[in-house]
Amino acid sequence: MTLNRKIILSLLASLGGCIAVHAQEFKVPASHAAIHQDLIASQANIGKQIKVEDTEQFLEGLLNEEDIEPEIDIYTEGWNSKRVNPYGDAVVPDTKDIDVSVFAMPHPGYVTSNYGYRRRFRREHKGIDIKAITGDTIRSAFNGKIRLTSYDRRGYGNYIIIRHENGLETVYGHLSKILISEDQYVKAGDPIGLAGNTGRSFGSHLHFETRYMGVPINPAAIFDFSNQTTHTDIYTFDKRTYKKARNYSDAANRQYMAKYREEHKEQFAAASKKASKGNGTTYRIRRGDSLGKIAARNGVSVKQLCRLNGLKTTSKLQIGQVIRLR
Repeated sequence: MTLNRKIILSLLASLGGCIAVHAQEFKVPASHAAIHQDLIASQANIGKQIKVEDTEQFLEGLLNEEDIEPEIDIYTEGWNSKRVNPYGDAVVPDTKDIDVSVFAMPHPGYVTSNYGYRRRFRREHKGIDIKAITGDTIRSAFNGKIRLTSYDRRGYGNYIIIRHENGLETVYGHLSKILISEDQYVKAGDPIGLAGNTGRSFGSHLHFETRYMGVPINPAAIFDFSNQTTHTDIYTFDKRTYKKARNYSDAANRQYMAKYREEHKEQFAAASKKASKGNGTTYRIRRGDSLGKIAARNGVSVKQLCRLNGLKTTSKLQIGQVIRLR
């Protein structure tokens, strides 16, 4: 028997003794004796139904909550505000049902780069890229708590990681500005940052990841970006299939892209004009440009341009490509 049980049993035993003593001291007036006896008789059956034969057994039932293992607090278990993946060697279950019914799209843009291996960079792309104009509002995908905000010059740039109530974590990269702070609670749809082109980025967009216990899931397995919703209310994580998109179609994405660009054509035109002039931080490649010419016009070195944009001095520049200057 645990210490808590002993204490409660002792208290109830004492209480029972007090009740017995007071019962003996209380006497029913003679004039009410008959009524009193009738009342006792009428309640006899009920008394039998609720009578407790074994007090300790009864208390064991009341106290069985102590034997129930409490649900793991997702905001303390493996909580680390310095690492992208704080789970280390934690055992990931083979399958897990995850509630994604309460959600918000992080940004309404179209997909510009899918999840998976990138031959150009010879590495895995652990999320997807969503078209966004610098300054666009980025929102939390689910309810949760900000675990990490940081800057990664060679990767995410300004980024945010949120741990959600449903067990997922989401990553938002290349932001121009972070609007929240670590340990802050946010709801699905709350603004958390502004889109940008920071870090290892070749044009303004949102890099978006969905993770479960550190495992990067294909966001297209959860979200239908062409229809701006989730595929189902419950996403089933599976170690065998988490890299696969669900019902993804390049044709549907292109159709959505055309619709989105038409609806936002004024914003795209303004952003393109600003980029072509140069805004001090980015530059859009034009015909006849070279790294040397761009560096000279903007007061930076070729070495700096290469470092910021992952280029070599011999890299071929594409007309319309946006590169970072600073």
